[in-house]
Amino acid sequence: MSKLSIVVPVYWNSDTLMLLYQDMKEKILHKLEAYEIVFVDDGSGDNSWEIMNQIRDMDENVRLVKLSRNFGEHAAILAGLSVCTGDCAVTKQADLQEDSELILQLYDKWKEGNKVVLAVRADRDEGPVQKFFANLYYTLMRKLVIKDMPKGGFDCYLLDRQVIEVLLMLDEKNSALTLQVLWVGFKSDKVYFHRKAREIGKSRWTLSKKVKLVIDSMMSFSYFPVRFMSFLGSAYAIVAVVWGIVLAVQRLSGIEDMPGWTSLMVLMLFSFGVIMVMLGLLGEYIWRALDASRNRPPFLIDETKGFDEEKK
Repeated sequence: MSKLSIVVPVYWNSDTLMLLYQDMKEKILHKLEAYEIVFVDDGSGDNSWEIMNQIRDMDENVRLVKLSRNFGEHAAILAGLSVCTGDCAVTKQADLQEDSELILQLYDKWKEGNKVVLAVRADRDEGPVQKFFANLYYTLMRKLVIKDMPKGGFDCYLLDRQVIEVLLMLDEKNSALTLQVLWVGFKSDKVYFHRKAREIGKSRWTLSKKVKLVIDSMMSFSYFPVRFMSFLGSAYAIVAVVWGIVLAVQRLSGIEDMPGWTSLMVLMLFSFGVIMVMLGLLGEYIWRALDASRNRPPFLIDETKGFDEEKK
């Protein structure tokens, strides 16, 4: 008999948690052979922890994890994976935008022998601007980082126990967990679904978090930033040589050169800007190396509930 762990990262989701549990109870929990639901409170500032305890009182298969502060969704998922006991584990968002029955489809694909099953968005009920930037991110990831990135992207996925152990062993910081899932390989499959619009609550997926995800993805999984620096430096060197030859020919030919202080200043300011961007990229790599050398854990667990009872 196989056991499925459902890992749910929680961050300011007090208004959807009970609805989420009721939806899973109605649609999927009674169809599973054995299961556990691992709620991970990622430093929520509302009463999510209290509602999680209420759900635990209703279901003995519910486990609770409370992090010491907000570490981010990917760290919260890792925390849930580190304590779950299932033969496989599936991630579930707490915002009610994915149908709970999607879990059964992922679980069936795992039973077929797949060790990684991705829930890929076939479409999404969101505005055109949000769709454009989301698709742009996944296109960049597919072209520059990992060619296996699905066109619609994914947030939810199912992992075999072997894959979970590999991810925990990586222990990477300032990285993207979804890209790690693609990077590890193993036999995989996809399930496509329609992502609904968020109807309850406010998204905490801010612009700064989105920008950080893009930077983490590019810096952690691609040599493109470094190669781009080399390419741009080479291009500048070629332009400088060509321009020097042009000036030399003009001087030898007696052609009067037009004074160009304005164009010269623009060129200098542009060049200084490029140099500062390059220094910023190098600084980003140096800081990441320093952060990794500190060996700080990606998350800290403050409190757990439900795990001792299971051992008994």
